[in-house]
Amino acid sequence: MPRAPRLIPDDGFLHVICRGNNRRKLFFYPRDYSAYYSYVIQFKIKEAIKIFHYCFMPNHIHFLIGLNKDSCLSRFMKRLNLKYFYYYSKKHYYSGHLWSGRFKSKIIKWDEYFIQCGKYIELNPVRAGLVDDPADYPFSSYRYYGLGLADKIVDEDLFYLGLANTDEERKLAYRKMIISGIVNTDILAVK
Repeated sequence: MPRAPRLIPDDGFLHVICRGNNRRKLFFYPRDYSAYYSYVIQFKIKEAIKIFHYCFMPNHIHFLIGLNKDSCLSRFMKRLNLKYFYYYSKKHYYSGHLWSGRFKSKIIKWDEYFIQCGKYIELNPVRAGLVDDPADYPFSSYRYYGLGLADKIVDEDLFYLGLANTDEERKLAYRKMIISGIVNTDILAVK
């Protein structure tokens, strides 16, 4: 039986998740995260993808992605994950399936979902017990928004500039929003 076609809008936003096969660990060392990071930069430009939030967890990745008429999400994910597979299999002497099937995606239809999704993505390492503070996790977009650190992956969140008038006030408001806010996970369920 053929797979159902994926619903990807020509113009819009998606929450994208991709997991390691059988929840296999994808990243063992900082160099693994760095390799994936460099591939994201390379292919997001080629495929006209905007990435507003991301988090690379040890066994899965999250993106909050923006698309336009020139974007090709499927090709972006295929090229990105295939390139990382070649890197991974060489560095870790691995053969077999690295990724658990196709990536999952959910269309973001309203502003509240966009905000909650960004929070959910960046609080993932805290919920998993990897860190107590999202600022301590170097493989997510939180450090761009909350600390003002440069990040070549991030295209600035649509709502970020509206948080305050100055950069320092925006960073403070963002940290308060992420840390003190409860994530409404009911609207984030990806089937």
